[in-house]
Amino acid sequence: MESRSQRRRRSRQLVAAFLHDPGSGRVYRRGKLIGKGAFSRCYKLTDMSTSGVFALKVVPRGGVGRLRLRGKVEREIALHSRLRHRNIVAFHGHFADRDHVYMVLEYCSRQSLAHVLKVRRTLTEPEVRYYLRGLVSGLRYLHQQRIVHRDLKPSNFFLSKNMEVKIGDLGLAARVGPAGHCHRVLCGTPNFQAPEVVSRNGHSCKSDIWALGCIMYTVLTGTPPFTAAPLSEMYQNIRDGHYPEPTHLSPNARNLISRLLAPDPAERPSLDHLLQDDFFTQASGPGEEGTELDHMESSNEEGAPLCAESPAHLLTLGTLQTDLADPKGSLALQVEVATRKMHLCLDSGPVAAQGLPGEQQPVLWAPKWVDYSLKYGFGYQLSDGGSGVLFRDGSHMALRPPGGHVSYQPDQGTLWTFTLRDIPSPLRAKLAVLRLFACYMQKRVREEGTMSMPVTPASPDFSLLSFVADSRALVMLFSNGTVQVSLRTSQTHLVLSGEGERVLLTLWEPGGPSPGISYSLDVLRSHGCTPTIQQLLCQGLYLLQTVK
Repeated sequence: MESRSQRRRRSRQLVAAFLHDPGSGRVYRRGKLIGKGAFSRCYKLTDMSTSGVFALKVVPRGGVGRLRLRGKVEREIALHSRLRHRNIVAFHGHFADRDHVYMVLEYCSRQSLAHVLKVRRTLTEPEVRYYLRGLVSGLRYLHQQRIVHRDLKPSNFFLSKNMEVKIGDLGLAARVGPAGHCHRVLCGTPNFQAPEVVSRNGHSCKSDIWALGCIMYTVLTGTPPFTAAPLSEMYQNIRDGHYPEPTHLSPNARNLISRLLAPDPAERPSLDHLLQDDFFTQASGPGEEGTELDHMESSNEEGAPLCAESPAHLLTLGTLQTDLADPKGSLALQVEVATRKMHLCLDSGPVAAQGLPGEQQPVLWAPKWVDYSLKYGFGYQLSDGGSGVLFRDGSHMALRPPGGHVSYQPDQGTLWTFTLRDIPSPLRAKLAVLRLFACYMQKRVREEGTMSMPVTPASPDFSLLSFVADSRALVMLFSNGTVQVSLRTSQTHLVLSGEGERVLLTLWEPGGPSPGISYSLDVLRSHGCTPTIQQLLCQGLYLLQTVK
């Protein structure tokens, strides 16, 4: 006789390659497996009519039984389908057949916070502040709907392409009753259960807040606060609020953890007041933490975490906002043009046996940059003396020499220009960030004695369209078609400027001429690329393939 585990394995293997939703008439193609749980699996899903990409949660009917299906899956669908919030995984629809129940969900291409921790082990406090703000926003919305999640943990926090955190997997979520509590059942992940839950007094909104404390402790230290074996000992530590003191963390971080992990639910902070804690309000902007700005170029402390899905392990990714009605401004097109330009050089000939004949030419590029993209944005200084910032919200602001005019682009289709004295009040905060970044980068240029050839100043609409970085390299795509690849571990840079047969490749190497050496496409075709040029081009292509 077939066992229950054998039936479960068999039913999981029978998810069809193409699925039809009888309600909407849509046909989907099932893709690769992207996650699995005790009773469900999650696949990448493509809408055959629109090419839209989703996540498909599949629950085998035979794996949960009829009562469990009515009690768990239908409750999850009923709750999740009514939620609309940027920090909650979007629910797009559901359907079923004889063997499975299917939920069509938002696809989060950067997987989950658990995948990030698997690569990183721990996160920095600035990164944790960023993620907690999103989680608090999403959780506040859930609680306003009188819904308790009951299973908050890193594997249920999903990351979008832009590293925005989203709460997902509402399989254990439930509405609270008139007294503010759910049924007195013991459910969820044991390490993150609150004292009132292990004491079988029931979940409440405060139980989710306790779980936030466990999560904060886990991502900062690498281990949950409560891990003792046997289970009875761990539950006693939870009731007592007894956990190893994380002495290496800042006083503000330790204090917030202790407030969140208060054994008495009434003593835990409310979500409405949580972001007023000193951990979030402490001065942590550029230049406010002493030496933090001095390490931005190399350490990328405020950058987004490593992406576990991508082989390049993305640290940061940013793009100037586009008008969705204008396909020419899409990131995919930018990447396609840059990729084609790189291949044009890389495929020009064999590896050069000796040095290439080149010349010094004026090139507009970015010799300095600062990556503060999780808090403010990505700043850069151009070889014409101007500077710009691609902000987190997808807007762009630049200071143009001479005279200090300000160019502001809320998106790729709009350009506003101002004098410094006429800058509108709503933009003054962004101008302050831009000027702070510019002063820092100019100071570094003076200290290092960096020299560039005089170049024609950038046009008012010149901007950084996109950037992508990992721990080894950075790629910048500019609005005039220029592509820059820079290695983080050395002062080595490659810039591709011009179009078609007039592409010019300029290389800066440690110990080489400050203005750099430029090579035409004809030179590359007749002599080939040097190993350094090949390395930079391959590194750039490697990064760009992660955002296609």
